Amino acid sequence: MNMIEKILARASGRAAVAPGDVVVANVDCLLLHDLSGYLTGKVFEEQVKRPMRYPERVVMIFDHHFSPPNEEQAVLLQKNRGFARRHGIHLFDCGNGNTHHVGVQNGFIRPGTVVVGSDSHTPIHGTLGCFATGLGNDSHAGTVMPFGKAWFRVPEAIQVRLTGRHKPGVTPRDAVQWLISTIGEGGAIYKALEFTGPYIRELGVWDRWLFPMITVDVGAKCGYIEPDEKTIALVRSLTDRPFDAVTGDRDGTYEAVWDWEISDLEPQVTCPPTVGNVKPVGAVAGAPIQWAELGGHGGGRIEDMRLAAQIMRGRKVAPGVKFNIVPSSRAVFTQAVREGLVEILHEAGATWFPASTGSNQAINMGAMAADEAMISTHARNFPGRNGSPEAKMYLASALTVAASAVKGGVADPREFLL
Repeated sequence: MNMIEKILARASGRAAVAPGDVVVANVDCLLLHDLSGYLTGKVFEEQVKRPMRYPERVVMIFDHHFSPPNEEQAVLLQKNRGFARRHGIHLFDCGNGNTHHVGVQNGFIRPGTVVVGSDSHTPIHGTLGCFATGLGNDSHAGTVMPFGKAWFRVPEAIQVRLTGRHKPGVTPRDAVQWLISTIGEGGAIYKALEFTGPYIRELGVWDRWLFPMITVDVGAKCGYIEPDEKTIALVRSLTDRPFDAVTGDRDGTYEAVWDWEISDLEPQVTCPPTVGNVKPVGAVAGAPIQWAELGGHGGGRIEDMRLAAQIMRGRKVAPGVKFNIVPSSRAVFTQAVREGLVEILHEAGATWFPASTGSNQAINMGAMAADEAMISTHARNFPGRNGSPEAKMYLASALTVAASAVKGGVADPREFLL
């Protein structure tokens, strides 16, 4: 069996499972954010009306409404706080960070476990060697909360093997965006994608993080990276909770094996209107922008801050551009302060925001007008996601975002790294 099959077999009390089997598995962690928490809680309290089986396994993080701009959103957060108090679940209030980073950095995500969440990027936790996937609010309220279980169809697995090394100015984020366009939106419907190969093994855990993030964009059920010594060391530094890491059998079966070499990859830019519209930066260079942002589930890591500082040190944000910096967690901001990155980026003209998902869905940080454009490290660029449906959203690495903020338009970061 592969890793996902082993985890689902153990969680469902079976000796073995195979693709297509339907299992009822024990859930080790349920992640909720503020947009879904109230909806899930309402169904649970008004329709399910049962005790919560394992409140210690349920975590709610306020990361979208991190600074409610109106009374309606403030009331929503109050309802979420009330639900958390009544049922004794873990609550991380405004300013702690985005859902996924908070879950990891507080020790709730561990190898060999089953993790479900309301956010579509929940598969990102497969980075740590667990089965992680998004579920609907009614599934959380109807099965996970009252019984601590959820049902799944065991997915077929595809192994994605990557080799090679980056050129200067190219980052793992560029490889990830290229993969989305290569696999295609909907190119891996309900598959389990295992990311592996020498390229993946050489990356640090937080750079590996970017690969399972894309699984939902190609239609997959989950993505994962088998745990190794880097994974185990990170998790043990964050929690003393026990875990039993799982790896696949050597003769584990896969529906397909996709091999790609990435040494010749150029910096990539995802262009409007969808995540699959990816082009080399040279094809987009010069496109005007009014906004730049480090943040979201795909950005805001300390790695992103370091890359941006390489570009911004001694330089200034271009006139007419607003450069937002949104750390993924309080821990990331603390580290950025210690390394002097906050000062470098502040002096360059960037504006720091609370740890959160940033301008995602234009809830707290303002919205773009119809004739505006943003380049960011966010994971999505659908029309209307950050303001007017006519505004443009480009996605790129932290290097490319910072270079573009300096230039006043989409720019090749290699110009600044010579």
